[in-house]
Amino acid sequence: MAFKRYINPKLLTELQTEKLYKNKLYSDCKSQKVFLAIRNENIDFYYKGGRLFEFDKQRFHTHLKYASVIPKKGKDYLTEEELSKPDAKYKLTSDFINSYPRIKENCANYSGVEARGVSYLYHKHSYLEKCNNVVVLDIEISFESLNINKKKKQDRIDILLLNKKSQELQFVEAKHYSNKEIWSTKTPKVMSQIERYEEQIKNRKTEIISEYTEYIKVLNHLFNISLPIPKIIAEKVPLLIFGFDRDQQNGRLKDLITLNKKYSKIKFYTKGNIKKVEMQNLWNAIK
Repeated sequence: MAFKRYINPKLLTELQTEKLYKNKLYSDCKSQKVFLAIRNENIDFYYKGGRLFEFDKQRFHTHLKYASVIPKKGKDYLTEEELSKPDAKYKLTSDFINSYPRIKENCANYSGVEARGVSYLYHKHSYLEKCNNVVVLDIEISFESLNINKKKKQDRIDILLLNKKSQELQFVEAKHYSNKEIWSTKTPKVMSQIERYEEQIKNRKTEIISEYTEYIKVLNHLFNISLPIPKIIAEKVPLLIFGFDRDQQNGRLKDLITLNKKYSKIKFYTKGNIKKVEMQNLWNAIK
């Protein structure tokens, strides 16, 4: 299956007329509180590690667990009777605009540790950040598996960076220190994951550059910015490891990762506090 980042101009026009987008999402995107990502004929909006909303076919969607909001303020605990009456004052929201703050709150509360970590990068260093040369262009990028015999049907890479000066794309995989896939005295599982991703890039290089050219054109139009069109793509996928303290850095991280010969086969960058990641260092995978 082809990799696509296409949006029908009609869908974009519909998005820009939607009240939820005009009154809430657009300003949050501009201030980097929400991250807009383009898919094939739909647009995703991410917040603190979760997909806050999806827009497709002229309609917004959010997950049930995020939309489980009772707009009426007051009680924290309710009886069955208060919930079951036909004219109940306490019922789930049917208004995304008025319940927007609570939906965002739920979205953040359900995010996992790795997703929350990645969110710090796209909230602080998104394509709308003017001061940085290296910015986050996309997240949660899915490719159909190249091996039809494997059970895993999709390869999903965490981050796509854009180097504005060199007009180059680079994918990055992110793992929290607690993730078992990075640990092994032999060959950690993350190695095969990185290999699959690099094979995807090798096979889809022209396709990826072409689709992200269209992706950037849409972003430039939506936000009145001037991101450069990508010309090349890095063949290697660096691994970002985060979420460790100083003792862990000088102990297990050093013994099983930094000094592990298996890790010499890939580019990787370690930073205990994800909020202190330096984007140029991440791009260069400086340990």
